[in-house]
Amino acid sequence: MNTAPVPTATPEPSVVPAPAPQPAAAVLTLQFVLTGIIWGSSFLFMKVALEGVSPAQVVWSRLVLGALTLGLFVVLRRDRLPRSIRIWGHMTVLALSFCVVPFLLFSWAQQFVTSGLASIYNATTPIMTAVMAWAVFRVEKLKPAQIAGILIGVAGVMVIIAPWQGLDLSQSLVAQLAILGATACYGFSLAYMRRFVSDSGMSALMFSFLNIGIAALVILLLTPVIALTPVRLDVWIVLSLITLGCLGTGVAYIWNQNVLRAWGPTRASTVTYITPVVGVMLGIVLLGETLSWNEPVGALLVFLGILLAQNRLRRNRRRADAA
Repeated sequence: MNTAPVPTATPEPSVVPAPAPQPAAAVLTLQFVLTGIIWGSSFLFMKVALEGVSPAQVVWSRLVLGALTLGLFVVLRRDRLPRSIRIWGHMTVLALSFCVVPFLLFSWAQQFVTSGLASIYNATTPIMTAVMAWAVFRVEKLKPAQIAGILIGVAGVMVIIAPWQGLDLSQSLVAQLAILGATACYGFSLAYMRRFVSDSGMSALMFSFLNIGIAALVILLLTPVIALTPVRLDVWIVLSLITLGCLGTGVAYIWNQNVLRAWGPTRASTVTYITPVVGVMLGIVLLGETLSWNEPVGALLVFLGILLAQNRLRRNRRRADAA
C-alpha cells in the first residue's frame, strides 16, 4: 500500500480478552519485509493496470478485493463489529481520508509520472504525519530538530520537482502535487487515528476491515459516476489488480498490523524506507523507467528529514553515548 502503518488501539482488559501470542521474531521480520515489497510493488501494479482500466476502476478493484479478503479473515476469526456509532463515524472519516481520496489521487497521478517517482513521493508520509499531529490535531509537540527535519523534507521535495527547470504547470507537475496531496491525506488520517480512535478497543484485523470495507462501500456507491467506462483486460492487468487488492490492500494490512503491535509505530513505520527502493528498482528493471539526478538526491533529503522529524538521529546519539 502506498500507504503508511496504521496505529492499533489498545483493548481494554475488562472488555476484550487477552491478546493472542505474537508471531515469532523471525515471522514478524518476514512479514515486515514482505509488506515493504508488496507496497513498493503497488506502484508498478498501478502503472500496469492503468494500461487497460481507468484510475477510478483501479481504486474500485483494489478496495473491493481488499475488503473481501479482510472480510474473509474476519469471518474465519469470528471477530465482532463494534456497536458504537461514534466509532463508525470516525471510521467513515478515515475510509475517505485514508483510502478513497488518496487512492484516487495516486491512481490518477500515475498516468503522468513514473512508478519510481510516485514511490519516492510516498516516502513523505511520515513528514506529513508529523505536521498534521503537531499543527492540526495538537497531539504532538515538535522539538527544533524535528521542525528542521520537516524543512529538510520540504527542501527534498523541491529538489525532486526541480523548479529551476521551469514550472510550466504540465500534467507531470500537477500529478506530483496530487501525490503530495495523497500523502497529506495519509498524514491527516494517521494523526486523526491517534486523536480519536486510539481507545476504540477494536482488534487490528477489525480496524483494517472497517477502514477498507467502508471505503469499498463508498466506491461502490460512486460506481455509476466514476467507474462505468470501457475496460481492456489481459492477464497482466488482471494479475496486477488482484495483487493490488488481495495482497496490497488485504493481506499486507494484516501483516503490518502484526508488526505494529509487536514493534510499535516508530519501528513499524520504517517500512516507508523499503517501498521507494522497491518501487524505483521495479520501475527501472521492468518498465524501463529512468531517474534524473535530482530525484535520488531529493529522496535522500526526504529520508534525512524523516529521521529528524521522527527524532531518530537524537535517539541513536543517546544510545551511542550510553554505550
